Amino acid sequence: MLSLRDLVVEFATPAGVVRAVNGMTYDVFGGETLGVVGETGSGKSVSVLAALGLISTPNLRRVTGEVLLGDVDLLTLPTAELRRRLGRDVAMVFQDAISALNPVRRVGDQIAEALRVHDRTLSSTAARARVVELLGLVGVPHPVTRHDQYPHQFSGGMCQRVMIAMAIANRPKVLIADEPTTALDVSVQAQILNLLRVARQETGAGIVLITHDLGVVAETADRVGVTYGGRIVESGDVTRIFTRPRHPYTAALLGALPRLDSASDRLLPIPGQPPDPSELPTGCAFAPRCPISRGRAVCTEARPEPVPDGSGASACHFPDEAASLLTAQADDPPVDQDDPGEPDNDPAPVLDVHDAVARFPVRSGVFARACAWVHAVDGVSLRVPAGRTLGLVGESGCGKTTLARLVLRLVEPTGGRILVDGDDVGKAGRSQLRRIRRRAQMVFQDPYASLNPRLSVGDNVAEPLRLQGLSRGQRRGQVADLFSRVGLRVEHADRLPSEFSGGQRQRVAIARALACAPGLLILDEPVSALDVSVQAQVLNLLADLQRETAMAYLFVSHDLAVIRQVADEVAVMYLGRIVESGSVRRVYDDPRHPYTRALLASVPVPDPVGRADRQRVPLGGDVPSPVNPPSGCRFRTRCPIATDRCAAEEPPLRPVAGGYTACHFAEETVGLAPEVPA
Repeated sequence: MLSLRDLVVEFATPAGVVRAVNGMTYDVFGGETLGVVGETGSGKSVSVLAALGLISTPNLRRVTGEVLLGDVDLLTLPTAELRRRLGRDVAMVFQDAISALNPVRRVGDQIAEALRVHDRTLSSTAARARVVELLGLVGVPHPVTRHDQYPHQFSGGMCQRVMIAMAIANRPKVLIADEPTTALDVSVQAQILNLLRVARQETGAGIVLITHDLGVVAETADRVGVTYGGRIVESGDVTRIFTRPRHPYTAALLGALPRLDSASDRLLPIPGQPPDPSELPTGCAFAPRCPISRGRAVCTEARPEPVPDGSGASACHFPDEAASLLTAQADDPPVDQDDPGEPDNDPAPVLDVHDAVARFPVRSGVFARACAWVHAVDGVSLRVPAGRTLGLVGESGCGKTTLARLVLRLVEPTGGRILVDGDDVGKAGRSQLRRIRRRAQMVFQDPYASLNPRLSVGDNVAEPLRLQGLSRGQRRGQVADLFSRVGLRVEHADRLPSEFSGGQRQRVAIARALACAPGLLILDEPVSALDVSVQAQVLNLLADLQRETAMAYLFVSHDLAVIRQVADEVAVMYLGRIVESGSVRRVYDDPRHPYTRALLASVPVPDPVGRADRQRVPLGGDVPSPVNPPSGCRFRTRCPIATDRCAAEEPPLRPVAGGYTACHFAEETVGLAPEVPA
């Protein structure tokens, strides 16, 4: 259906010519899904945007090669003819669906436009009927009503469904999905992946799935293309790629991946950084980071070309040795965290939260009076001892980030009590609150937004020290020590945040948080937007720092595999409340709440072997409004085992099987399959 042949994309910059795509070649066949994976900057998205003529930046220098849609080269088509084919023969699902939709036009009108621009004879009545049919096909509830609503009235997952409906409206031959599940909850992610399967069955299209999530690729792809340095370095059947990789970069990506079924003592990050596209090496682009290229001149002098090997191809001079890298990693069995059981002496917690409440007013009318309240956090209690990590998980909107901000009083609490080292955060005055915040620091989700872009990274890290009154010489010495601890080079302290990669900026944010020598570190989705290799580096760094300093971590994330890797205890939140908590082993291996079981069942497993027989049912329905939560059990509207008792009586969080579960039927759920309604 679609073929890229030696595609080259170059940009003109003040630093010279940047070759973002350096000979990309791959094929997509009808009815199959091709997963395109690789680190940020490897050319995954730029290649398809350039192929479809969607790059409008003035510094685009040239696009060469061939992009064959059937027997037609899209790069040679006039603009008018290319526009007629886009949306009809080839369609795209963009990464940020909310930004891709027009905020001032109704959702139904935007989908109808995609239909009528390619079929001028289609009446408005027929277009509306087709749009309602499409919305129902992609699982949008109440499609007739939703047709006339605006994008801001939809959740992120619902907007992604609208984008998929728009993409399949004209039954295209090729469907390109660019990071369609990035930053989505595991439950919404599972729904979107199921929709892509439905779209493939509905249209017979070939799908190009661009992602850095290897679990998603293992669950959905038929073939895989691994990108590095602007080209495909390995391709092949998904099972062969995951079990017998023939390129060291592929093996390194798989080794850096945290897994849901077990947690290793330490992840294996890829050393170094991806190549600068303005200074691509003459030999193998992966050679400076490759464990099998050291001392071999051929790797640095000659660029390896893809060599077919049966079910795929590999661009490596030593593919047999590359396959042995993953075998060596598999020989080291994963080490699951030890369940500490009941401690002999209950240590004093660094963080102690009692019945925390956070409510926000919904205002309306001329005088903006409060007409309702958003129950963001509604009676949450938890404890984090020194040297331990509590993982806080749940869907978006469940109150995780609000609870994390309550700890530092970045959000004013409505009720309850929050103690940091015994000091009441809610009753603290300005000076006492400043002292508390020195002992409890926060690492935010977006490191670039949390750093001052006009200050050097050294000055950003030194800012807390300056506020403590340290001299310039003392600050300089401590910044050098902090940079060394987080794995940054001291000579880069004078650079601006924009000159660093995402993983390096996250290290800068961690260094700044450590400047005050805190006893508590609050981490809000610190690795959600990072590549798998950079994610492994940051997680290993946090584990090392905790061993050295015995800091307590409150780790907020919707990635259950990451939580299993880093946490000692887990708390599962739903609609402002904790519904299950306990040790990692107890919650992951013996979940007793239907919500926990549904979340675990939604996580893609990075192993394509046996995926056809694997039971993975996504959590259906939408989270109820926190303005008017359901009576009784808040999960009952989506629960497969709910009864009249669940609507009339709220289940308390009580001890069950070594943990705590808020479910009336917690004892009866042992051994049940994670079933939820579609």
